[in-house]
Amino acid sequence: MARVVCDLCPRGCRLAEGQVGWCRARIGYDRKVVPLNYGRLTSVALDPIEKKPLARFFPGSYILSVGSFGCNLRCPFCQNHAISQAGADCDTQVVTPSELVSLAQELAARPAGNLGVAFTYNEPLVGYEFVRDTASLLQAAGLKVVLVTNGMINEGPFQELLPLVDAFNIDLKGWRQDIYDICGGSLSAVKQNIAAAAAVTHVEVTTLIVPGLNDSPAEMAAEAQWMASISIGLPLHVSRYFPQWQATEPATEVSVVYELAAVARQYLSYVYTGNC
Repeated sequence: MARVVCDLCPRGCRLAEGQVGWCRARIGYDRKVVPLNYGRLTSVALDPIEKKPLARFFPGSYILSVGSFGCNLRCPFCQNHAISQAGADCDTQVVTPSELVSLAQELAARPAGNLGVAFTYNEPLVGYEFVRDTASLLQAAGLKVVLVTNGMINEGPFQELLPLVDAFNIDLKGWRQDIYDICGGSLSAVKQNIAAAAAVTHVEVTTLIVPGLNDSPAEMAAEAQWMASISIGLPLHVSRYFPQWQATEPATEVSVVYELAAVARQYLSYVYTGNC
C-alpha cells in the first residue's frame, strides 16, 4: 500500500490512505497529508497576555486565544490533555481564517482591547495550515500573532511561518533527550527552533518542573546557560507541575520551583515562576 510521509515534524509519520498520524490531527488523503483540524476550534477565550505565558510582550494587554485538537507529543503530565490528546471526533466549532480575524478586530475595538490572536491550548503547529493562513490575514490587518508551542516542527515549515509570528512561547521540556523520549519528541529540534525564532522575533521559554524528571539544579543551570548563549535577555518561565492525565506524582514543591528559578537567574536577566 502506498504511503505518504508527513514532513511537518521530526516524527515523519508514514501514512496510508485514510490513516491518521501520531498527532491525531493529520491524515493521509489522495496521496497528500492534510489537516483534520483546519478551522476546528475547541477553545476560544480573551486572555491576559501573561497567561500564555508572555511576560515581556505587551504586558497588561489581552489577546484572543484559540485552540483546536491534537499534539505531536504525548507528555504523560500534559496539563491540556483533554484537547491535546483528542482526535477528530471531539466537539468543535468551525471558523474560517477571515471569520477569526473579524472576531479579533471586533474585540480590538472594545474598551479592554485585543492584540490579535494567540494559537494555544493544544499544539497549534499540528494545524499548521490554519495557523499560516490566519496569521497572514492577521498581519495584513495589523494584528499580532502569538504561538504557544512545543517547538516540535521541521526547519522548512518553521522558517516559512517565522515572518508571520510576532511572539512565541516555546516549551522546553527538559535538558535531556530521555525526557523527550518519554514525550515522543526531539530535544535537538526544539533547541534549533528556539534559537531560530529568537534570532528574528520575540521568544519566551517555559519549562514545567516535574518532580524526579527535570528538577535537577545542574540541569537547570545547563539549560539557562544555553539560553544565555542565545541572549541573556531571553525570558524563562519556570512553572510548577500538578498531576494531570497519566502522571500521579504529587505537585512540585513551591520551594523547588523557586530554587530552580534562582539557579536560572545566575545566567538570565528575566526569569519568572508560574503556577505557584
